[in-house]
Amino acid sequence: MEINVGNIVVMKKKHPCGSFEWKILRVGMDFRLECLGCGHQMMMPRKQAEKNIKKVLESEDNK
Repeated sequence: MEINVGNIVVMKKKHPCGSFEWKILRVGMDFRLECLGCGHQMMMPRKQAEKNIKKVLESEDNK
């Protein structure tokens, strides 16, 4: 799975605000994600993030 900064991903579980979509802000050993529903940012270990990502949408730049 190739994930880059700026990609929009759909997670398996929804955020408490109701959104499934997150924007990737940083990649490496940890991912920094921003919820597109409420703007909440969080860090998640790469292994956990890759497990929880359902699909990768186009990058926000291409929309």
